[in-house]
Amino acid sequence: MGSQQDLLPTPATAAGRDALDAILARPARALIALDFDGTLAPIVPDPEQARAHPEAVPALAVLAPLVHRIAVITGRPADVAVRYGGFSGAEGLEHLVVLGHYGAERWDAVTRSVEAPPVDPGVAAAREELPTLLDELGVGESNGTWIEEKGRAVAVHTRRASDPQAAFDTLREPLGALAERHGLVLEPGRLVLELRPAGMDKGVALREYVRETDVAAVLFAGDDLGDLAAFEAVEELRTQGVFGLLVCSGSSEVPQLAERADVVVDGPQGVVALLRAIAEAAELR
Repeated sequence: MGSQQDLLPTPATAAGRDALDAILARPARALIALDFDGTLAPIVPDPEQARAHPEAVPALAVLAPLVHRIAVITGRPADVAVRYGGFSGAEGLEHLVVLGHYGAERWDAVTRSVEAPPVDPGVAAAREELPTLLDELGVGESNGTWIEEKGRAVAVHTRRASDPQAAFDTLREPLGALAERHGLVLEPGRLVLELRPAGMDKGVALREYVRETDVAAVLFAGDDLGDLAAFEAVEELRTQGVFGLLVCSGSSEVPQLAERADVVVDGPQGVVALLRAIAEAAELR
């Protein structure tokens, strides 16, 4: 049987190959940044049932002592991602950071507490209008859509609707107008539409954290449209002398990420295998 290192993929681009070499050569100067849903946790019909892949925490615990920092960047509230991920108190993850709500919240494994600014009032106003709007459009919760209260954001899921894509398409324009009325932005995802304050995205969160940590190389792994902003941030960081590796947690629902990624893996199980392969290869250098 081959080692985990044998599973280490060859990035499709020169920039990706250079970044992987930099991570393996100097892991202590590398940041491993990861989305949660669809990347560390499989996508499920009910977001409240999402949990990290059973091998995610063990894989992160093997890699974490070798690299400068591991950051989970998610649209979920930070404490929810910590709970669903099983991160709190996990041995080996003492320096893990979770940037929740696209960086508006921060949880770290040392203090086990969340730092966060006040909630935008536009989110509460939009949340109050959503049930009536969905019913008027004929795609209310009785038809399978589901409103997720995320504290600093609110999302409408269509995965459980009788025709998920049709419901998604019906909602996209009206929810965009609702977001605009309340000074929010609409973020489409994998059969989900999220309304959140402007200026919050994974690209902003990643750029700010890279500046704070002063690392030489960054790996970012994601699976959804909301991760494109982080991909763009990595591409920008490359122009500033930071090595960047783009990883897509593969999904036929979002081909845009696979087209831009240096490495495409098979969902969360592929992400776990990649993390273990990087850890083994770095230890052998």
